Amino acid sequence: MEEKFTDKEELENQDNLTNNQQEEATETNEGDNVTDWEAKYNELNDTFLRLNAEFDNYRKRTLKEKAELLRSGSEKVLVDIISVIDDFDRALDNISKTEDIEAVREGIELIYNKFKNFLGKHGVKEIETIGQPFDADKHEALTTIPAQSEEDKDKIVDSIQKGYTLDDKVIRYPKVIVAK
Repeated sequence: MEEKFTDKEELENQDNLTNNQQEEATETNEGDNVTDWEAKYNELNDTFLRLNAEFDNYRKRTLKEKAELLRSGSEKVLVDIISVIDDFDRALDNISKTEDIEAVREGIELIYNKFKNFLGKHGVKEIETIGQPFDADKHEALTTIPAQSEEDKDKIVDSIQKGYTLDDKVIRYPKVIVAK
């Protein structure tokens, strides 16, 4: 009988060993699982930090490039305007030396035309006003006067100050007088 009892003990011992092994395996799996989660978390956290730093560098670089572009764009405009200033300097020097007013007037007109061409080259255009229908989005009415005829109603009859657009955006509204 002892043999049977021994076999029974052995079976219980084997069951206990199997249960212990399963528990250890479960603990090991849970430990491995926790380790896997920690590794995955660390990997994702590292990726996040790197992407965040990369985006921050990108943002700083684009801001710097934009500022440089504005500076260099302004520089090109200013270099172009220097030639007009040189023409004004020469005109001012010659005004005091000459007696021919007509020549001075022609010189000033040439400088004026050169400056208008400069503005046109850089996208600045004058807004046409006189004879045009009044548009509150493009004009600033200073006053109104009675219309001479029915066809002149709501049309601009005089311009006090010229208006300008820069690439189809109004940068200065013309000040006008409108017939009512």
